[in-house]
Amino acid sequence: MDVKSAFLNGDLKEEVYVEQPADFISTGNEHKVFKLKKALYDLHQAPRAWNAKLDETLLSFRFRRSPSEHAIYTRWNEEAQLVVGVYVDDLVIIGASCDDIKHFKKEMADAFKMSDLGLLRYYLGIEVRQSARGTSISQGAYAAKILERSGMAGCNPCQVPMATRLKLSKMSTEPLVDATAYRSIVGSLRYLVNTRPDLAFAVGYVSRFLEESRKDHLAAVKQILRYVAGTKNWGLRYERKKEKQVQLTGFSDSDFAGDVDTRKSTTGVIFFLANSPITWQSMKQKVVAQSSCEAEYIAAANTTCQGVWLARVLAEVHGSAPSVPMLKVDNKSAIALIKNSVLHGHSKHIEVKYHLVRESAEKGQINVEFIKSEEQLGDVLTKPLGKVKFHEFRVKIGLVGVRGKYSKAQEEIVVNGEPCTSCTSCTSFRVTT
Repeated sequence: MDVKSAFLNGDLKEEVYVEQPADFISTGNEHKVFKLKKALYDLHQAPRAWNAKLDETLLSFRFRRSPSEHAIYTRWNEEAQLVVGVYVDDLVIIGASCDDIKHFKKEMADAFKMSDLGLLRYYLGIEVRQSARGTSISQGAYAAKILERSGMAGCNPCQVPMATRLKLSKMSTEPLVDATAYRSIVGSLRYLVNTRPDLAFAVGYVSRFLEESRKDHLAAVKQILRYVAGTKNWGLRYERKKEKQVQLTGFSDSDFAGDVDTRKSTTGVIFFLANSPITWQSMKQKVVAQSSCEAEYIAAANTTCQGVWLARVLAEVHGSAPSVPMLKVDNKSAIALIKNSVLHGHSKHIEVKYHLVRESAEKGQINVEFIKSEEQLGDVLTKPLGKVKFHEFRVKIGLVGVRGKYSKAQEEIVVNGEPCTSCTSCTSFRVTT
């Protein structure tokens, strides 16, 4: 659902005065101004006033706001649960009872002027497809717009978003390029990462050169665009599963001194819920690590923050106690540092905030487990991989080809990531690993 002219509904708590509009000046009162009773668009207080109004309305409908994520509201009754996700004036409504959803829609329609957009299909540039088997999300139309706007609509696709062992530097001597165009393309690609974890590292890497973009930086961006051109219809699929208890699993990984300018490492984090990815992150670490063990320890600390928060949000939505997330790390020295506080000499120089992972492990808020490097899915978020390994990890993460209209047979082929050889009804596309 969408709220029409949402900001006009906000109640102002401050005294705000505006000049009389040019064509509506009161005769004899030209020197006077208007005192606002309601918020207006372009007013600094308008977004906050609308948010307060919506929050007050939902709470009056017996909803409970999530303490960990203020954009989530839940309401329980004897039969089922209703969950509402809020983004400014757009509402995503999830519930097990159609009657509950209809009742909530009526409540909102009585409170505000609403647009009922029906079943969720398109939200903030993300295409959503729902079926009896599950839900898939993608950004195919948005990816096509990026390619068209950057002049790469008819380019030849490539297999990986970034060449293996590619090293870019801010000290490059290549010619400068149009900084505005570079920032526009990279900014668009950053939003595409919302449904494409395979692009997270490559896009994050080229984002480090926004201040002074050069020809070799732009060449790396164009390779990402060529990769997007070949996979623009790819996205994530969440299958329906009958499981009473689902495990929250996080993969934490880091390279070592991968940034040639600052010698800082890159953290890669990805969390799965019932084998489906729900959040991911690739970011340069804030400090210089002195060893691979320290880099992995810092990455595990960032992953712990995300995992504890996710566990709380899930518990608030489910109405139960938080489950303990599983944290998978491929460095035994880092695991020993997390579990054994006696090793103080190895970690006394590490900033205090990164020791959260050790405290969380001691309190039982997370479980840390070793995983082989070949199975570390966070690896795709820390460095450019070769074609074979990249394609293998891409499938394991859960990326699949998503189409607008397809038959059940075609859906099976795309999900399994295998070429179509058993029938002729879907020869128009083939997805291989």
